[in-house]
Amino acid sequence: MSIFRPENNLTWRVTGVEEAAILRMSRKARELRAQGRDIISLTIGEPDFDTPDHIRHAACRALEEGWTHYAPIPGLPELRAAIAEKLRSENGLSCTPDEVVVTNGAKQAITNTIFSLVSEGDEVILMRPYWVAYEGIVRLAGGRPVVLSSTIENGYKVAATQVAAALTERTKLVLLNSPSNPSGAVHSATELKALANVIRSHPSVMVVSDEIYEYIVFDGTRPVSIGSLPGMKPRTITINGFSKGFAMTGWRLGYAAAPEPVARAIQKMQGALTAGANA
Repeated sequence: MSIFRPENNLTWRVTGVEEAAILRMSRKARELRAQGRDIISLTIGEPDFDTPDHIRHAACRALEEGWTHYAPIPGLPELRAAIAEKLRSENGLSCTPDEVVVTNGAKQAITNTIFSLVSEGDEVILMRPYWVAYEGIVRLAGGRPVVLSSTIENGYKVAATQVAAALTERTKLVLLNSPSNPSGAVHSATELKALANVIRSHPSVMVVSDEIYEYIVFDGTRPVSIGSLPGMKPRTITINGFSKGFAMTGWRLGYAAAPEPVARAIQKMQGALTAGANA
């Protein structure tokens, strides 16, 4: 009789995805700190300050007031309304609370979005250097990452002409991250307008705009949301959250703002995989 090996039952979803090196490095940094070593960790995007007092105190009040039950799958109505107002006033995005889905971190917002829009064999354009999680999420959805490279000479920004040359009939999404992790590059309004022109020329491609680092810029630049540009709202899913700008990484609160049919799909995906975020 052959020896039963449970690992032989693992699916292609896990066997085809490698653990990100940055997570291995982060684990090693924690181990060294536990040994008393003085470590500077250049791994995960962790702000170097704690969650501000007023946020922590508000959370404590919410606990005392009994806000400890299941939240609605897309998030509390009050929070979704506040996010929609933030997107309007700060990012120039016109959206309703029904177009906002609160998630367990921005990573889940990205995952829900890609799983809602990418089918087996669909192509997703990634701009190198990119956050390590993007490629694995695309592969888990059955998609094919199409990687476009940038260099220090062009400011680590992929040009609109590169994206235009890479589009095919199988392209489903372009994944944009501005400000960028890890390079810090911020696409200018002119660069985003050129990219938007390319996107609008394609019959069906959409943009996932990861804007989680919007507050972490050091030259006074105010990042532009591509979804605020003419004709881009129906084609854009804006991803953001509270981890970076408010030092709330452990709270796991993110959100996606999308055209209502896509927002409903993201909500449906969230209901299948987990539940409402802890807010």
